[in-house]
Amino acid sequence: MMMEHPENSSEYAGLQVNSGVEQPAIINPYLKRGRFRRRELSVGELVEGILKGDVTILSQAVTLVESVNPDHQQKAQEVINKCLPYSGRSIRIGISGVPGAGKSTSIDEFGMHVLREKGGRLAVLAIDPSSERSKGSILGDKTRMEKLSVHPDSFIRPSPTAGSLGGVARKTRETIILCEAAGFDKVFVETVGVGQSETACHSMVDFFLLIQLAGTGDELQGIKRGIMEISDGIVINKCDGENVDKCHMAAANFRNALHFFPKSESGWQPRVLCYSGFYGYGVKEVWDMIYEYIDFVRKSGYFDYRRNEQSKYWMYESINEHLHLSFYNSPAIQQQLAQAERTVLAGQQTSFMAAQTLLDTYFAQLKHVTD
Repeated sequence: MMMEHPENSSEYAGLQVNSGVEQPAIINPYLKRGRFRRRELSVGELVEGILKGDVTILSQAVTLVESVNPDHQQKAQEVINKCLPYSGRSIRIGISGVPGAGKSTSIDEFGMHVLREKGGRLAVLAIDPSSERSKGSILGDKTRMEKLSVHPDSFIRPSPTAGSLGGVARKTRETIILCEAAGFDKVFVETVGVGQSETACHSMVDFFLLIQLAGTGDELQGIKRGIMEISDGIVINKCDGENVDKCHMAAANFRNALHFFPKSESGWQPRVLCYSGFYGYGVKEVWDMIYEYIDFVRKSGYFDYRRNEQSKYWMYESINEHLHLSFYNSPAIQQQLAQAERTVLAGQQTSFMAAQTLLDTYFAQLKHVTD
């Protein structure tokens, strides 16, 4: 409905304001809701597409794995079980480092180098930290991997932690199985570099690479961290320009420090190298170190031993996660949890006694169900 303009009244003779053109609705009236909804694929179609190397279908399967919907989870597990016989034929490399160390840029250079030199296909699984307030994530790793993101033989999949590092780590391991079944013979797992994620990443990869920086302060702070003990290789990034001498000095300090660490279970002595992810200097040497390590542990039998230990580790982690979810999703526990909190805060009961009462309630409920 057009609005009347006061300028058109008789008081303002000689002024005329046209009514104008009525604007169309911002929503297309011919657009039907649900018209572009994607058809849901069956388990057989998902498995068939993955085994053919279809990255679109692989992405859909990974979305099912990451979903919290119980129906999606059940479907994802069926897909994973069918793909399991076709997995395990890749080199899994974990890459970590403090924020700003150049992980994404380095992965871009590492990935392009190995695809040029060795061929094959590369999958990059990046674990992105979620906001504790909004639970959202930027998922912007592809913007730092300009070359790999457009390469036909690469697959980049960022995943949010969504406040649950263990759950996402387990889902990342399941995603590795799907990527290997799709024909990706090299898998990178990039972590957020905050401590706990490194341990989870180390439990699902064959080689753990730590990216460090030089000239950022006291080098001893980097040496004292426990992450040094689980690293199979340490590389000093940004070794270019005026930073070359600082990088080589830092590398010497790290090499000296490694002599005081206990020898790794594999018998491998971690190497320390310098390189430039931005300019691509020293990338070949990093890959030579990785392949030398893989040959070393395969000859000694540690490669298969570590894969088996990782499988057992994630079996127990899955049990712990399911027990945790089962406990807190129990209706009886949900009813008593708030009351238990009040008794603890009021000083009427210790934290340990309140926890024991809740656990007794939970196990009594389980016994009643089984009986």
